[in-house]
Amino acid sequence: MHLARYDRIPDHNDDRSLIEVRVDGLQPTQMCVGLAEVRSRQRDFSLESRKERLDYLRGKPVPLVRNRLGQLWMVDRHHRLRALLEMDPEVTTYGYVVAELESEGRDEALMALQQRGWLYLHDGRGNGPWGPAKLPRSLLGLEDDPYRSLVWKLKQEGVIKPQRLIPYHEFRWGAWLRTRPLPPFSSAQLDPALPASRRLAQSAAASHLAGWTGKS
Repeated sequence: MHLARYDRIPDHNDDRSLIEVRVDGLQPTQMCVGLAEVRSRQRDFSLESRKERLDYLRGKPVPLVRNRLGQLWMVDRHHRLRALLEMDPEVTTYGYVVAELESEGRDEALMALQQRGWLYLHDGRGNGPWGPAKLPRSLLGLEDDPYRSLVWKLKQEGVIKPQRLIPYHEFRWGAWLRTRPLPPFSSAQLDPALPASRRLAQSAAASHLAGWTGKS
């Protein structure tokens, strides 16, 4: 899978004020998630108080793109917000606007996002890129990609370093692992693929990917 050039996602700072938004009103910019990460985040959220959750969300605001009609697209945080939306359909979160679009239509907004490299247009089986119009309008419409789940687990273990401001960093790793032989696995059962995927991610063949550590 070839992913085109991209603009780095601006980080939040004091010059970008936070806004509170309903999660069900945010449109995704990718076609899939790793459900292993979604389920893990739900377990974590279930152990928090409401205040702890709000404090966490305020400290991890969502980068947003807004058009002239006030419609919002999220450029990151899909997993944690999918997890929360499944738990509470009326949940809100905090975000900051990284780009204001002059357009009013959805097609024009998606074209502007694509030009910035802020769309991931491959489905849960790695097929694509599809046209931007195929993007779901809700987080609940995102497919499961087990390779995205596998990369999340490798990040949890420290095999791959986070690269927070690189769009779809984990999907780039997942696309590379798709080209390597791995035993059958799923997001619900990652264990069969973990030993081989660890060796592959630590190998010199993966050194061109951002976040490579080479650590065993």
